[in-house]
Amino acid sequence: MSELLARWEGTLACPVRGCGAVLSWEPRRTRCPHGHAFDLGRSGYCNLLQPQDKKSVHPGDSKEAVLARRRSLGRGLGASLREALLERVRQWAIPPEAVVLDVGCGEGFFLDQVVRATQAVGWGLDLSTPAIDTAARTYPDCRWVVGNADRHLPFRDGSVDLLLSITSRKNGPEFGRVLRDTGHLLVVVPDTDDLQQLREATLGKAIDKDRLASTLDALAGQFEVEQETTARSTHRLDAEALDDLLKGSYRGARLSARRRFEQIQELEVTLSYRLIGFRPRKLG
Repeated sequence: MSELLARWEGTLACPVRGCGAVLSWEPRRTRCPHGHAFDLGRSGYCNLLQPQDKKSVHPGDSKEAVLARRRSLGRGLGASLREALLERVRQWAIPPEAVVLDVGCGEGFFLDQVVRATQAVGWGLDLSTPAIDTAARTYPDCRWVVGNADRHLPFRDGSVDLLLSITSRKNGPEFGRVLRDTGHLLVVVPDTDDLQQLREATLGKAIDKDRLASTLDALAGQFEVEQETTARSTHRLDAEALDDLLKGSYRGARLSARRRFEQIQELEVTLSYRLIGFRPRKLG
């Protein structure tokens, strides 16, 4: 086995209930020693989502939401968060042999940025097949998996050095299981003033929701905080850019909110995030 391929082995685990053996990534499929096999999509991703992990026929973000978010990133709206992420990763000095897992990776932009900066091995996991397909087509240097992080992460115990959770769900027990004792967890949550102007324009008011406390509660059993920081930027956006931001940020906006939004031609919008670095809690 080549040195490059060897970097990927021993990380992915078979999702079949009661199995959990190592999944080897072959040119057209992944396969475990017990004969469970999963074909790769044309773009190179692997769908490991099991029937019991689905709550709908098409779970996760729609293709429309994925493409809207990609256009927003193309306008530079992820720049401040990207720089804050990379600064935190630089401080941790993540080595090239490290395994990085982005849980809820979406279309893959931030994982790609971290992997480019560190030369580490990158894995992206998301519930949305359109998101993972888009990521695989755009960033072939990482490996992309469809799975339900709320239920189970299809990765081996202690196989991950850096775990990213960027505005996605937090599964503390599973995060703790797959992360090495010496690993790092970096969680990003929207700050209270994130998209405040857009929320006011579409909903009539902006209700501040502090997601930091619930995040700390969800992870308290497995992790302790190392550092917190903020990434904030303000942008004046036209109607087209605002529409993409709305599609990529909200699900199922009410008709009344959509009517108010359609009256807006330009708006200054704040993007604001809290970044919290964690380390595994030492037990005993």
